Amino acid sequence: MPLLPIFVFVSVAVIALFSFLAVSSWADARRKEREAFYKADMVKKVAESPETGGASALELFREQQRYAERRKREGLRIGGLINVAVGIAMMIFLRELMPGPPIYLCGLIPLFIGAALLASSFLVVAKE
Repeated sequence: MPLLPIFVFVSVAVIALFSFLAVSSWADARRKEREAFYKADMVKKVAESPETGGASALELFREQQRYAERRKREGLRIGGLINVAVGIAMMIFLRELMPGPPIYLCGLIPLFIGAALLASSFLVVAKE
């Protein structure tokens, strides 16, 4: 009988968590939809204006593309650095935890993943 309050608490907590996640996801989708609508409306107004013409709209679009590519590269670099740090820390931790067999080499997995992310971020820059 003492398990009933724990079961009720866990049930309510799970329902509350998933309800929050659903509402949060819906609100985020609405925000992104509004941003896309306002961005498209702004580009349309810039393209239709007689003094600037379509050249400004095209330049605005290109600038947005460059910004998105730069953000993507920065994300790859940050992810790579985090993975490299986790790999090194894991190797040190496992080396101290189990000094016998070379189990610490498992830290090379996230280390190499981080190195690959870093390399890909720099190779994408080299292509452009």
